[in-house]
Amino acid sequence: MARRIDVTGADGVRLAAWEFGDPAKAGPDPGEAAAPDAPGVLLLHGLMGRASHWASTARRLSARHRAVALDQRGHGRSEKPPEGAFTRDAYVDDAEAALEQLGLGPAVLIGHAMGALTAWQLAAKRPDLVRGLVISDMRASALGGASQREWAEWFMSWPLPFATLADVRKWFGEDDPWVERPNPARGEFYAEVMAESPDGWRPVFDPGQMLRSRETWVHDAHWEELAQVRCPALVVRGLDGELGRAEAQEMVRVLPRGRYAEVADAGHLIHYDQPEAWLAAIEPFLDSLDGE
Repeated sequence: MARRIDVTGADGVRLAAWEFGDPAKAGPDPGEAAAPDAPGVLLLHGLMGRASHWASTARRLSARHRAVALDQRGHGRSEKPPEGAFTRDAYVDDAEAALEQLGLGPAVLIGHAMGALTAWQLAAKRPDLVRGLVISDMRASALGGASQREWAEWFMSWPLPFATLADVRKWFGEDDPWVERPNPARGEFYAEVMAESPDGWRPVFDPGQMLRSRETWVHDAHWEELAQVRCPALVVRGLDGELGRAEAQEMVRVLPRGRYAEVADAGHLIHYDQPEAWLAAIEPFLDSLDGE
């Protein structure tokens, strides 16, 4: 169960946040809300994602934490602002506004991919708001212009509109040229970001806006900001993900209080590929923060 709470982000952009658990009761079981003064957790999805992608994680955490997932600007049910509004500062300021307006801080930030970058940039900027950080499959090194061109070509390859959600699942899980082997979890991930239109199923986001969002980080490295994160931080990688082991371990070394975890049989979408193993990787870290 999740309830929607609207937040005003940078430049007045309306953002949809989702609090998981039943706010009318507090109990030890997943799906029941923790006490109102329980430690806060803010979950930040990656590029093209949405808050609902965190549902299983947030429900599990909601028994002991106040777990909130944010639809970031241009994603999910949040507002899609005009050109020029998809800067790194805007994404970071949005997360900062969510923490302050929802009274979550100091909170643990759990971010996947782009959301992880936003999380560690905010942790560096506002250490008073962040007491812990989970970085899921996001690189600190620059990806380069070739990566951006590949993504532009990939978006152009989408056979839009899809006739059915089954077609979405099949294409992204089996037929997508980026898929090395069939992955039903990947198909489900993309089915969740599609909405029915008069001519078929299309993404809830604007692919052009996604490219502009990505443009703000692919050409830059983010090691300096990583080194400025003072809270405990856990770097999690899927063994078949985009973050290599050597770079992940270097990120842990650069982080002043870094820790490391791997999830077997998982790719980039760790929390979708292996949800139980993902939780097993992050829960001891969260327990250690609660102990502090």
